[in-house]
Amino acid sequence: MAALAAGLRGLLGRPLRVPARLMSAKTAEQRSPGRSFETLRVTPERDHVLHVELHRPEKRNAMNAAFWREMVECFQDIGRDSACRAVVISGAGKIFTAGIDLVEMGSEFLAVEGEDAARKAWNLRRKICEYQETFSVLEKCPKPVIAAVHGACIGAGVDLISACDIRYCTQDAWFQVKEVDIGLAADVGTLQRLPKIVGSQSLVNELAFTARKMMAPEAQSCGLVSRVFPEKETLLRGALEVAAAIAARSPVAVQGTKVNLVYSRDHPVPESLRYMATWNMSMLQTDDILKSAQAAMEKKGPEDVPFSKL
Repeated sequence: MAALAAGLRGLLGRPLRVPARLMSAKTAEQRSPGRSFETLRVTPERDHVLHVELHRPEKRNAMNAAFWREMVECFQDIGRDSACRAVVISGAGKIFTAGIDLVEMGSEFLAVEGEDAARKAWNLRRKICEYQETFSVLEKCPKPVIAAVHGACIGAGVDLISACDIRYCTQDAWFQVKEVDIGLAADVGTLQRLPKIVGSQSLVNELAFTARKMMAPEAQSCGLVSRVFPEKETLLRGALEVAAAIAARSPVAVQGTKVNLVYSRDHPVPESLRYMATWNMSMLQTDDILKSAQAAMEKKGPEDVPFSKL
């Protein structure tokens, strides 16, 4: 152990090569999103944090055709944005989301192209898979995503937040797996992800079979959300504070952690451990470890370490 400590001190004694532009940076670079969206509003918040808002407040943030496409484009952009390290997603207006926009989206399912039943089914399956990607892109994005829910979160809104990494809500929030009330089984993520979040198959079955509302206290007690805030202002402030704390850590460590948490959820422990070993055989060679250790020895926090972009 003494030899190990001496070796670490020797490594830490060497000056770290940090680009001057990073050493002088006091705040996150202010940048505008790469593209504009019809149904989303993306704004930089704090250091290396983006705020994505569902932005159809006049329609209670109902999810129209543009939304299903733009969510994929937005989070693919965020996944490639080396300056972004954490994301908060919320809803503009009075509620988080009313779910799918039935008025606009109804024709998408009723007017399926195809000369016979088999071809119509093939085209419909392709369309469903495209819609599934709208929320799968959230967990494929290596940056942690925090859902900040106020008011109602209905139908596809539950699919959305189930694909997020952290979920908070206001005390007036409520959640509803609404699909059975409109004659279909939820098909874009709730039935697959919610049982692994809540941990009670009986409760998930009840919610999915009856479409009853789950209020904020029950959502917290069952593990759907981890914190409940008095109102939207404090919710967003709390979510952004956590996002900023995440963004202050090494992006190599944080994004590697997310990738392996998602992988481990869907694979057996032995296979997940092998994946982790293969992952870290390269990631442990990052300079971020030396930078973090040196900061700790100097009694500094992660926010004082100028980690390079990833």
